[in-house]
Order: sequence, then structure tokens, then C-alpha cells
Amino acid sequence: MKTLNDFNFENKKALIRVDFNVPLNDDFEVTDATRIISAKPTIIKVLEDGGSCILMSHLGRPKGVQDEFSLRHIITEAEDVLGVSVKFVEDCVGDKAEQAAKDLKPGEILLLENLRFHEEEKQGDKGFAEALSKLGDIYVNDAFGTAHRAHASTTVIAQFFPGQKCFGNLLAQEIESIKKVMQTGEKPVLAVLGGAKVSSKITIIENILDKVDHLIIGGGMTFTFIKAKGGNIGDSICEDDKIELALDIMKQAEAKNVSIHLPVDVLAANAFSNDAETQVVDVDDIPNGWQGLDVGPRSKQNFDEVVRQCMTILWNGPLGVFEMENFANGTIELGNSIAEATKNGAFSLVGGGDSVAAVKQFGFEDKVSYVSTGGGAMLESLEGKTLPGIAAMLE
Repeated sequence: MKTLNDFNFENKKALIRVDFNVPLNDDFEVTDATRIISAKPTIIKVLEDGGSCILMSHLGRPKGVQDEFSLRHIITEAEDVLGVSVKFVEDCVGDKAEQAAKDLKPGEILLLENLRFHEEEKQGDKGFAEALSKLGDIYVNDAFGTAHRAHASTTVIAQFFPGQKCFGNLLAQEIESIKKVMQTGEKPVLAVLGGAKVSSKITIIENILDKVDHLIIGGGMTFTFIKAKGGNIGDSICEDDKIELALDIMKQAEAKNVSIHLPVDVLAANAFSNDAETQVVDVDDIPNGWQGLDVGPRSKQNFDEVVRQCMTILWNGPLGVFEMENFANGTIELGNSIAEATKNGAFSLVGGGDSVAAVKQFGFEDKVSYVSTGGGAMLESLEGKTLPGIAAMLE
């Protein structure tokens, strides 16, 4: 696997696939620059070598050319983050783009217009990928967030750079972090899986049962497991068609010597609302008309004890409805436990949309080992799939 450090970019033009798919407000201002910040080390390395950077990305899901999805909206933010002025060209292929790339001098950055203004990007069109490839000398893929898509700029383009392609810092870190959890991590290994549905996590659970020693299950999918064990879950969310599957997962875990930890108590509410009445009840004895929206105090204690004994931790999904203040405490306490374990030498990886949002909201970003930038890509990696964007780099 070639990384940035295998190349000297002096007088070279690095064509870098970044993931600048950042959120914008109504005034087209960037509201979260995390993805630009994450790409900075790769860009700076090329510039410091004496090379130049041609950045390509998508933004949103445009239907053809739509101004609100133009990457020119993020230039100011990119310049602030990178500390270098950023040139822009209003296309990503063709004469204008080729001329702008040709005119680029060492130490300069050029941002291309949104790749998805061309339908061929998502189609993985070979001709489009070849047109992009003409812009640079070395191809660098640093877009983990799109590595699970076989698009022209993430996968197909790699074939036009035999021996002249590498992973950027961010993508290399993502691969390394997932490898630590799935292959090389120090035992005991723990996976914390939360979120609403078992169905969205089935393939992850089945794939990681061979890799972990402990599995904490929280969030809405708790209740499918509790009902499968014969408990009363009141009006809590449940996937009745997945009850057999939950029983099967518990059997598989037992056969593989994996300890499954479910909540023993919950904070139940009489409505799905932050202002609802609440009571702490046993997880398998929730009254009718009530639903579990967060884990209870005994569960938090139990989970804390499990987390503290583990040396490798994967956290994917919240333990409760953390978007509502009154049901965020279980997720916050779990964050505190993982932060403490990390401080004491454990490796912790947080990935998947909701858990990343929770980690940011409650200030745990700098207290865990690594926060993944790619939701879908991260989940597919945990499912054991080979991501096309990564496979193309290894060919």
C-alpha cells in the first residue's frame, strides 16, 4: 500500500480526490469544516515538497449544474483552513480545467468544480476518468467518505496512474484504524453497537463476532433482543420480523465465546418527547404505554465496567435518543467511559453518522483515538467488504 511518504512531489502536480462534501447554510457558508481540516495534512505535505495540488470533490447531490452545489462556495473556508490561497476553475474536465492545471505553479492549489455536475462521475465512466487523469502527474486518493463508491474519480481513475498513485494521510489513517479493530487490536476487543434498528447492523454484527470479545448492544435495537428473550418492552421500538435473528445472534455469540451485554434497566417515557413523563424501569418489564428512550443507571454502571477492561473499542451508534437532552445521558456516560479507557491506553475508534454526531456534540472528539470521517464507507468496511476505492489503489 503506497502512501504519501513513498513520493516526493517536487515539481509534480498531485491530483487529489478529497471529500469536501461539507454542510452549507442558507447563505452558502460552511457550517462544519471537519472534512476540509481532515484533508489538510495531505495537501500541506505536497506543497512542502515543492509540488502543487489539484483538488477534486463532489458536493451534495446535484441534478446537472446547480449553482447551490458549486464548490466555489467553500473557497473562503478552504483558504482559512489551509492557510493558502485557493484558485478555482468552473469545470473539472475540458479545456478550461486543463489550462488552469497547466498554469499551476509549485506551492499553489487549484480547486475543480463539482465532479457530480457531470453524470459520468457517478456512472464510473472511463472516458471521464481519463479526462480527469490528464490534469495531474500523481493521483492521491484521500476521500474515505466516498471509497465505497465505484465512481470515476474514486476508483476508475486509478488505472491511468500505474505506479503513480497513493493513499493520502486521511485514507491511510482510516484503513489503519479499521485494521486495528478488525485484525491487529490488543485484546480484549469491544464493539458498542447502538442505533434504532438491528436490520441496519446485521452484517456488521455477523462479521465482527469473530473479532470481538465483548459486544454492548444499546439504542432502539435493544428491544428486539429483549423481546426475543421474552421480556415486556411496552411501546418501545421493535423489529418483530428480526426476533428470530436476534436469538440466532445470541446463539452465535455464545458459541464463539463473545459476551453480549444488553441494558438491564431503561429510562422510559410515556411519549416520544423531551417533555414526557419518565421513570426508570427494568428493561424487560416496561409498562404498556411507555417506551425506553435511554439506558438506566445500572446499565450505565455495567457498561462502564465492560469498557474499562477492554483495550480496543469500536463505537458505532448512540445508546439512547441523544438528540433530546433528557435522553442523552446514557450516550454521554458511555463517551466518558470510552474517553477514560483511551486515556489509560486503549485504542478507540468512533464511526457511523449518529455516533460521530454525538461525539462532536458532547466534546469527545479529542478524547478518543480516532473519529472516522466516512459513514457508509466505515460501515461497509466493518461488514468486511472490500471498498472499490481502496481496491483500485492496490491493483
